[in-house]
Amino acid sequence: MLTTGALRAHLLAARLAGPVATSRESSLRAYRLFAARDPRVTLGLAPERSWREADLLRLMAVSCGVSADARYVTGPDVIDPDRTLAALDAFARRLSAAVARGAAVLFGTGHPDRLLGFYGELADALSTAGCEVLMPAQGRCVDIATRFGLRTYRLDYVRGVALVREAGARCAGSETGAHSHSPLPVRVVLEAAAAAGGRLPDLVVGDHGWICGAGQLGIEAIGLADTGDPAVFVGEAEGRVRVAVPLDDAARSLSYRPLARYVLNRACLSQ
Repeated sequence: MLTTGALRAHLLAARLAGPVATSRESSLRAYRLFAARDPRVTLGLAPERSWREADLLRLMAVSCGVSADARYVTGPDVIDPDRTLAALDAFARRLSAAVARGAAVLFGTGHPDRLLGFYGELADALSTAGCEVLMPAQGRCVDIATRFGLRTYRLDYVRGVALVREAGARCAGSETGAHSHSPLPVRVVLEAAAAAGGRLPDLVVGDHGWICGAGQLGIEAIGLADTGDPAVFVGEAEGRVRVAVPLDDAARSLSYRPLARYVLNRACLSQ
């Protein structure tokens, strides 16, 4: 069993917390863009209040542990590992509650190359425990605006986790997929489920547009977010994201495996 102390040490050693790869410049740029309601960083969230850059910096200091000093503008950003651990415990409690009520759960990621294994382990465990892991809209196309223009992606599921791929990619079932911040995939999935008369999710687990897009529509959402993802923490502060776990979301994929074991153990779902 992975202890809290051992996981804390792992978070620091793998740079999932402590000084992380996300730069301060990148985080501050995201706060400026969010304050301007730029859709590239709002991730499908429509904030209820006006968030200025200074407000966002204070929120991220409280939620993640980044420096609240506006004069610190260059260098690595920092995540407090104790905040990560506390959020992982809250995350585990929501999974446990989902199992207790036999919830339908949707998993989705915009970081399939990094986080698919983490979510896949959770999906396997929840399915074994009796939850229905939803997979609607398999193969459905989604048009997403990117810095290269409008591109068509295709929805796919691997180990019960939704992701998007380039429309022409011939790798269904593989763990490669596109990096995406868009909330459009989760909207397409929910619309497809509703149109088919299928069950809608009681809980969405993921990151980026998957949880912000779901939370905006009133669905319970929990997931992971980096210091450059202020929308997720604003969603949590405004009550539309239930749990936001602060950590670096672009580390080596194997780095997240101990987190999955820890969460499942805390949720009493270890297999």
